[in-house]
Amino acid sequence: MFSVIILQAVVTVLSGLLFWLLQGWQAAYSAWFGGLTALIPNVYFTYKAFQYFGARSIGVIVQSFWTGEMGKLILTAVLFAVLFLGVKPLNVLAVFVGYILVQMTSATSLLLTKSFLKR
Repeated sequence: MFSVIILQAVVTVLSGLLFWLLQGWQAAYSAWFGGLTALIPNVYFTYKAFQYFGARSIGVIVQSFWTGEMGKLILTAVLFAVLFLGVKPLNVLAVFVGYILVQMTSATSLLLTKSFLKR
């Protein structure tokens, strides 16, 4: 899971660089903020969900996944609110493209890992 976080960070940086080359500085920082709006809650979830291991602590593991997911959702909503209220000017398309690219990275990498492990 930690390698997925690293990959998401790379996608965040690359999406911002791509927008900078294509549309300028405003689009670049908007894409970076969009990527960070996905990345930061995913880091929180990863920390909370994977802090316990072992068969004896199954109840604690389930609780930590639940806490991680709820925290991730709340953190995502707060980050979007802060972003849209506090950052002016903002390229909304770049924000959502950066956010979606990072989210797709996590979904795609998990699918690739699953198919790779089947071999």
